[in-house]
Amino acid sequence: MLTSRERAVLVLEDGRTFTGEAFGAVGETVGEAVFSTGMTGYQETLTDPSYHRQVVVMTAPHVGNTGWNDEDDESSRIWVTGFVVRDPAVRPSNWRASGSLEDALREQGVVGICGIDTRALTRHLRERGAMRAGVFSGDAAGEPSDVLAQRVADAPAMEGSELASQVTTEQAYVVEAKGEKRYTVAALDLGIKSMTPFLMAERGIEVHVLPASATFEQIRAVHPDGVFFSNGPGDPSTAPQVEVLREVLSAGIPYFGICFGNQILGRALGFGTYKLKYGHRGINQPVLDVATGQVEVTAHNHGFAVDAPLREIVTAPADAEHGTSYGRVQVSHIGLNDDVVEGLACLDIPAFSVQYHPEAAAGPHDAAHLFDRFVELLDAHAAKESTK
Repeated sequence: MLTSRERAVLVLEDGRTFTGEAFGAVGETVGEAVFSTGMTGYQETLTDPSYHRQVVVMTAPHVGNTGWNDEDDESSRIWVTGFVVRDPAVRPSNWRASGSLEDALREQGVVGICGIDTRALTRHLRERGAMRAGVFSGDAAGEPSDVLAQRVADAPAMEGSELASQVTTEQAYVVEAKGEKRYTVAALDLGIKSMTPFLMAERGIEVHVLPASATFEQIRAVHPDGVFFSNGPGDPSTAPQVEVLREVLSAGIPYFGICFGNQILGRALGFGTYKLKYGHRGINQPVLDVATGQVEVTAHNHGFAVDAPLREIVTAPADAEHGTSYGRVQVSHIGLNDDVVEGLACLDIPAFSVQYHPEAAAGPHDAAHLFDRFVELLDAHAAKESTK
């Protein structure tokens, strides 16, 4: 562990700065500053591809106590562009740890900052909204403030950014079903977390994970019983996968989407999407299941949301270009902190989605039953097809 640290500074887009010390790699990085309210699970957060091009601020003050292990990565690398903590652990203290958090950040070139008032920073982002930020340490921290501010201002905004193509798998691969195979699902990797196909495999699903660029013909080539669109980064208004999903829906193939996959379903149905002021990120977000009236504590990571009417069944807006409508749809889940759409259910076609993360690594697991719901949808569709 480091015994002394170099000076570091965090510069926000609106001009506010925080001075602290280098944590992880020394250098400079720029991205969208967002905060995560999870008390645990920083390794899963750091390796979630949905955080690509974001500077993540941890609201929990003490980070790194459990170190870094070889089991909890949600992808092949750390994806955050920068990391902000208040008090890093002096040393890891967990029997599963194979190294320290700071060593992992340094080895993967992730620039971070520690020793700042993350509570003040979080309050600022809540009041002003998510914004671009830069973390500068070492020699970079000594450059003039106006030069650093300009580097932040020159960084691309999250609105209008297509990022799924930057985080997706390059080659298709298969996750075999555990035990007896029941179904085949084509999963579009828009930034998929490794726990997702694992949980489907546990339910007897053979998962064919395809690149984000996969066409409908490539999806159909695996002869799927269902289609899944994953979480992922970027602005859903830029997603070319909307047109692919419309072909899936028109073909009557059962569909399940999470997070980015929920936003893509919303746009495929004809609804709009918009950027939230500061988004939902953490593992403690309350969501109402409209059908059951139950409240689930859920894991979130999204900065965009679907613009659809709450608490009523509506006919999905027609696709003007293709003259297609997909029948009745309702908002199935609602975020209780701010009434954000957290799920969609189609009533006339076999499709549903949620905005949050039912795979929930590192927890909670209130929503894991949604994978069972997907299996039930596949069961019902298979039974219907068998009577034709």
